[in-house]
Amino acid sequence: MSYKFLDHATDAIIEVTAKDLKEAFLVTADAVINLTLDQDKVEKKEQKEFSAKGKDLRYLLFSWLEEIPFLLITEGFAIKRIELDIVKNEDYKINATAYGEPLDFKKHNFKVEIKAPTFYDMEIKQNGGVFMRFLLDL
Repeated sequence: MSYKFLDHATDAIIEVTAKDLKEAFLVTADAVINLTLDQDKVEKKEQKEFSAKGKDLRYLLFSWLEEIPFLLITEGFAIKRIELDIVKNEDYKINATAYGEPLDFKKHNFKVEIKAPTFYDMEIKQNGGVFMRFLLDL
């Protein structure tokens, strides 16, 4: 279970490896959070429920990559930890709970604002584990 940032001049390219989909989406969330702020400086004082949906895994990942920055930036909620469940019916849905506190730019060492995820160069492979690569427009 890990993530790494690949070199890019203006955007963030992130690769995630995990044992299963649930772990992959948790690692993805950690990568996005740590790109934005120092997650280790966040305290678990409150919780917020949120969800993401997609017709397939690519759309689910895209939706997830929209929801995390929305919670961080728009709602001003610094995230320490996330719990989630993935439900697959005709489409995919993530039901999640974020634990954290109100965002404090100085305390949490706010780094960069994520404008949007993209489908460009997005890749998801499941073969004895999960590999994801995605690009975030900064």
